[in-house]
Amino acid sequence: MANAKITMDELLAGAPDSVSQIDQGETVEGVVLSVKKHEILIDLGARGVGFVPRREAGFSKSLVEGEEVTASIVDTEMDDGMVLLSLRKAAKDRGWEEVIAKLEDGGIIEITPYDANRGGLLVEYEGVRGFLPVSQLSAEHYPRVGASDKDEILSRLNALINKSISVRILDADRKANKLIFSEKEAIKDGLNERFESMKIGDMVEGVVTGVVDFGVFVNVEGIEGLVHISEISWERVNNPKDYVKVGDTIKAKIISIDKDRLSLSMKQLTEDPWMSQAEKIKKGSKVEGTVTRITPFGAFVQISPAVEALVHVSELGKGDGADPENVFTLNERKEFVVIDIDKDSRKISLSLVK
Repeated sequence: MANAKITMDELLAGAPDSVSQIDQGETVEGVVLSVKKHEILIDLGARGVGFVPRREAGFSKSLVEGEEVTASIVDTEMDDGMVLLSLRKAAKDRGWEEVIAKLEDGGIIEITPYDANRGGLLVEYEGVRGFLPVSQLSAEHYPRVGASDKDEILSRLNALINKSISVRILDADRKANKLIFSEKEAIKDGLNERFESMKIGDMVEGVVTGVVDFGVFVNVEGIEGLVHISEISWERVNNPKDYVKVGDTIKAKIISIDKDRLSLSMKQLTEDPWMSQAEKIKKGSKVEGTVTRITPFGAFVQISPAVEALVHVSELGKGDGADPENVFTLNERKEFVVIDIDKDSRKISLSLVK
């Protein structure tokens, strides 16, 4: 029938096998025909000639004529009949395949951050961009600073840019374009073994990674430890920065072990001076001291470098005189009488000299 209409599908079905149909998003193999400043031409065989635009010239600057390449089809036919290709997209597709494989096998990989923000480090792995959150950094790299010191957090993270870090892939979602890394996961196997070898009472050595108002953070063979402010020295500590700084190597005693952190004491590696100083103080004797704290139940008084005593509110009398705020002023010196010494609980009670 001369007037019968033939559809495009029928024409394609009758085409020779040597001519292959191509689809947008498909990955194809080809050979570099030419490399110019503004374009790269790829021989796709029976599928025609592919064109890689100027914007990918930098990505493809190492290519040479005759080299075999893999590209992704962006447009099946441009105005000039060539196929628009992307080498970058093909590389990213291959990268995601590698990412998923590493996620499934749990292998450790090396990454090099290229930028940072206060939330963590920006990285690229096999052409796929990802993120290493601050919360997933090891004790060695975690920026332990005061919560209000955000500039210092960013400064610590910037110091990790262009440095190799061993990580595991924590989460990967190609559709959401999400790739999350974890340094903690990469070192956890070794940490578990080290945790098992440690026990309360052991003396350990570590590097100070952060000094905050409530204590000192220490990296002990990759395990994070905390020296609470009360465990820095036998004397009263007002500012931990007066005793250590970031980068110092210190020795400490393990006083408790949590599931992922050590509680440490610096002072317990030295003799407690309280006992020797308390020996010189006698019940009924008069002493001078400096008021260090005022509370509703009394006032604390420093009567020697290592000994702090309490004047209980019951020793102040009645009426307005029973209010510590009306009796004491911080940092003033007064004379007191020692009314009790309890060496077992390390407590000394005082009364005002009347």
